[in-house]
Amino acid sequence: LFSEYLTVYFTFLLISLEGLYFSDGRRKVDYVLVFHQRRHSSIRCPVGTSVSQDRLSIVSNGNFPQSVSSDAVAGRGGGMPGEEAANAGEVFMELGFAGGSEPTEPADHEMRLIRQEFEANLLEAGLEIERDKEVSVKAHGPSFTRLHAPWPVLCREAEFLKIKVPTKTESGFGSSMSTIWRKLNQPFQPKVPHQDHERTKFLSHCFSRDKLHLYNITSKDTFFDNATRGRIVYEILRRTVCVRTCQTIGISTLIAKGVYDAAFPLHDVSVLHEEWARYSAFYKYQPIDLVRKYFGEKIGLYFAWLGVYTQLLIPASIVGIIVFGYGVATVDTDIPSLEMCDERLNFTMCPLCDGACDFWQLSTACGTARASHLFDNPATVFFAIFMSLWAVLFLEHWKRRQISLSFSWDLTGIEEDEEHPRPRYETILLQKRQRKQKKKKNKKKNETAIDKLTWKDRLPGYFINVSSILFMFGLTFSAVFGVIVYRITVSALMAMSPDPETKSNVRVTVTATAVIINLVVILILDEIYGAVAVWLTELEIPKTETNFEERLILKAFLLKFMNAYAPIFYVAFFKGRFAGRPGNYVYVFNDYRMEECAPGGCLIELCIQLSIIMLGKQLIQNNIFEIGIPKLKKLVRALKDKGSAETEKEEERPPQQWNLDHALAAFEGLTPEYMEMIIQFGFVSLFVASFPLAPLFALLNNVIEIRLDAKKFVTELRRPVAIRAKDIGIWYNILSGMGKFSVIINAFVISFTSDFIPRLVYQYTYSQTGTMHGFIDYTLSYFNVSNFKPGTAPQNSGDITVCRYKDYREPPWSPDAYQFSKQYWCVLAARLAFVILFQNLVMFLSLVVAWVIPDVPKTIMEQLKREKKLLVDVFLREEKEKFQLIQRPTQAGDGGGGPRARCRAASFSQFTRKNPSTLPRNENENSRHTAV
Repeated sequence: LFSEYLTVYFTFLLISLEGLYFSDGRRKVDYVLVFHQRRHSSIRCPVGTSVSQDRLSIVSNGNFPQSVSSDAVAGRGGGMPGEEAANAGEVFMELGFAGGSEPTEPADHEMRLIRQEFEANLLEAGLEIERDKEVSVKAHGPSFTRLHAPWPVLCREAEFLKIKVPTKTESGFGSSMSTIWRKLNQPFQPKVPHQDHERTKFLSHCFSRDKLHLYNITSKDTFFDNATRGRIVYEILRRTVCVRTCQTIGISTLIAKGVYDAAFPLHDVSVLHEEWARYSAFYKYQPIDLVRKYFGEKIGLYFAWLGVYTQLLIPASIVGIIVFGYGVATVDTDIPSLEMCDERLNFTMCPLCDGACDFWQLSTACGTARASHLFDNPATVFFAIFMSLWAVLFLEHWKRRQISLSFSWDLTGIEEDEEHPRPRYETILLQKRQRKQKKKKNKKKNETAIDKLTWKDRLPGYFINVSSILFMFGLTFSAVFGVIVYRITVSALMAMSPDPETKSNVRVTVTATAVIINLVVILILDEIYGAVAVWLTELEIPKTETNFEERLILKAFLLKFMNAYAPIFYVAFFKGRFAGRPGNYVYVFNDYRMEECAPGGCLIELCIQLSIIMLGKQLIQNNIFEIGIPKLKKLVRALKDKGSAETEKEEERPPQQWNLDHALAAFEGLTPEYMEMIIQFGFVSLFVASFPLAPLFALLNNVIEIRLDAKKFVTELRRPVAIRAKDIGIWYNILSGMGKFSVIINAFVISFTSDFIPRLVYQYTYSQTGTMHGFIDYTLSYFNVSNFKPGTAPQNSGDITVCRYKDYREPPWSPDAYQFSKQYWCVLAARLAFVILFQNLVMFLSLVVAWVIPDVPKTIMEQLKREKKLLVDVFLREEKEKFQLIQRPTQAGDGGGGPRARCRAASFSQFTRKNPSTLPRNENENSRHTAV
């Protein structure tokens, strides 16, 4: 039994190693290149070498040797034990024909030559390559080339990229949490290996091959983590050139040309899946440090930002619930609501439509009035001020958190990585050069070489961008206007219905169906605008990926902002403002009256609009789409791969990690993830005065969103390259702008959409008792029914001679009948004064909050100073020791150095010394293929 157990254990271990390592089980697969095999190619095996021994077609560490050992063929490159074994013959690969088969297509043959040159240059750069021999047998399907970066290459590239690594010296930075709080907080902490060890920070310094003895190198295989190894290999891939076959730089261009299908590092998740990417871990903190080590700083900062945003939604949700609870508790004591519901006051209102609609009693709108008070009460003003300050507090807290992460992740002082041009930019530039050469063939060769694209080359793209964005703005406004026409039309048709129940439910039915239509239109246009933004950005021909991403973010945000908020802006600031008055209404298409706000005001309709659109987008777009569409695509790919496998009758073998990762969707950036959260931030901050429960629903969504995104990154997407980033980039500027914009929006919502200001004006200016009694009568104007235009008066007017409508106008018996009254101008002045007062008060409090909370925590400032001092002390001590060793008298037999000097020199040379037999024959000549 014990023997069987050991057999099973080592078999499992071998399978796991085979998925993440070369066939020798020692060298990690740092990167995988995938291309589609369309024709047979052959590899001539040396005589006497079995198929099992020669399972790999290419394995090398820097050149194509004329003769290699069987160990080298099996996966051991130069620099490994067994390299100097007996020669087994010659290994070579045929690219054009395959053992009597028909010649390949020209395009396929050209791609083979490009791949051959590219991989040869990778070998010259020091990478080791492994590819299964089954590539030469398969007629179709993906073929995988695995890459490994040995220790000398890692050291060289780490020094070139200025990667910071931990030294042996501890900086003394520990967790500031008390022991008691740490124990109380323990159930919410993820179970991450070496969690206690990570509380102690080691002094970091840019890697240098001259100072290997200073670094905390316990193992060469684990000193550089997998994310760093993948980044190093990617840097080599993106600067390696193909000169002989095509003028191309980097793997991105080769993928764009179809030479390779994909390139990615392998997944090796374990702890992340258990402690982060599961819904059952929703109550735990995120293992941000582990996320950063696995995915890189850019993705780590996104999840850290999302965690801070979600965490700060907790106090906002609590205050929102309290404000909503205040409205519920005071709804039975609200005097305006009680007056509106009092049937004894007998307010006869003017008809809601022409001809078919009758006069109606204001008491029938009692439900709307009570519901409006839940969101339109004095606590709403406090909540709007609170949320404006909350937005400032959130941004300040994130700045502190970002600086703390930059310190603990050694991002302080990093330089921006040099970026190569995008493939499309290179293609357009090459076409421009070719056109220039054709024009000047017969002229003197005195022109300068074209090295970049100018604004003239991008002018057509700019023109299309401006016209397309204006067109899409018009499309958004047309969609909103179409819904308005729908509301007006359906309201008129339902009002003509003989069914009294249908007439009584006109406003509820029309509002609910119109909001659902708005939501569907928003979801459809959102997907269209996302694709259009990518297309428009491509037309601008940005030079680098960073420029492309920034321009794409600005376009996508502008389009999606207008799409999501246009219907809400209409209800908040335009609905009911241009409807006119009885006897002089404004009409659409000469037949339909412009719609008016409900008797309780437009704030309740704004609340309904905001809540349905926000919840609908979160539920449908952010959750169902993110879960359902990737799973559907994965199912389609699985069925396709299964069908091709059955057709080709491939040899059955367990899928390797690179097969599993290739079946996943490609990572397309963080823009969609940020965008949905930024739009949600707008719902929480811009119109929060109308919907105090918005932070609560955002919190509930984000608790799921964090685990949903984590699961998607771990199980649904290929592992992205680890990218360094100091901050979240342009997203912070967008957040800051929306925070300032929210102050203005909330001021106008409270002032013009709610009844807060009219109530204050009435209570302190026009009320006889200093209370709210008589407020409803104060807000209703009089209209003489004899002044209706012909055909617009109700058919059964009865004995009614005067009806009421909500406005501040002179009565019909006044000399200035139906003109704006003095109360109107008084309320308008108070509203404008409130907007100015609110904005200045909130801006002043925001400045106070920003001044009180420093951007850099005091502990971080002290630790930075301490680290600089420690770093200087370490290097001064090292220089002093070197100087003492040089001054020491030469000892007999040690060549003038001394034992410690020899040891110090060996620590560097043992990792950089190369075997002369493995060096390229013509290194200077071939070095031009790799741009360093």
